[in-house]
Amino acid sequence: MKRTEAQQVGDIINGFLKQENLDSKFDEQRALMLWGEIVGPGINRYTVRRYVKGGVLHITLSSAPLRAEMMLTRSALVRRINEVIGRDVISDIVFH
Repeated sequence: MKRTEAQQVGDIINGFLKQENLDSKFDEQRALMLWGEIVGPGINRYTVRRYVKGGVLHITLSSAPLRAEMMLTRSALVRRINEVIGRDVISDIVFH
């Protein structure tokens, strides 16, 4: 048996995700988890539901005035989420 060069576990997992075309789904889930951190606890407490479909982040908010305000900042939020993840995963945000 031939020994190969040692690899870090994270590199092995990332390689597997990319090989199985799961890396984009994984990054979409990271975007969902980062939502509360990016918008902060004040806005996150009004978040009722969130999911990603086709690269679009769907956010349901329980406050209509907050929803209207968030519509104005959605392009900045998309940039921030993609910046934190390190690649373009989210193309748009739709507020419900």
